[in-house]
Amino acid sequence: MAGTINTGRGKRRLNAEINVVPYIDVMLVLLVIFMVTAPLLTQGIDVQLPEAANAPLPTEDQPITMTIDKSGRYYLDVGAGNDKALSDDDLTDTIAKVIRQKPDTLVLVRADNGVPYGDVVRGMTLVQAAGANKIGFVTDPKSIAKSASPKRPRG
Repeated sequence: MAGTINTGRGKRRLNAEINVVPYIDVMLVLLVIFMVTAPLLTQGIDVQLPEAANAPLPTEDQPITMTIDKSGRYYLDVGAGNDKALSDDDLTDTIAKVIRQKPDTLVLVRADNGVPYGDVVRGMTLVQAAGANKIGFVTDPKSIAKSASPKRPRG
């Protein structure tokens, strides 16, 4: 709001200052709201991803993500019911439907670090049987501190 300032001689000059305190209050409230809700936005199955030093590759289309949890169950992020484990036939059928519509769809494999290698290979075989030509892996970026030489089993 504009106010008037007495300059001493009777003439008054307009004061055109903006009170920014309410804007700062609103900004701080929004900041707190976003800080509280941001961790809640991550959805999906809880898996501990392996780490890799490579940067993610850019993709044009939205990929399909096949998640393998610790017990070897398969999940897809296609359609409703993303949190329901799928049988081998349901997994293959769902991916095949998407591949028929978009043949170049990328299928990402997001497996827990503790999943046996055989379960990952079986999942990839099912994805290939569904007709997918592009398959990738989802990993957590490896930190610089952890990027020491990999440990190999002795024996």
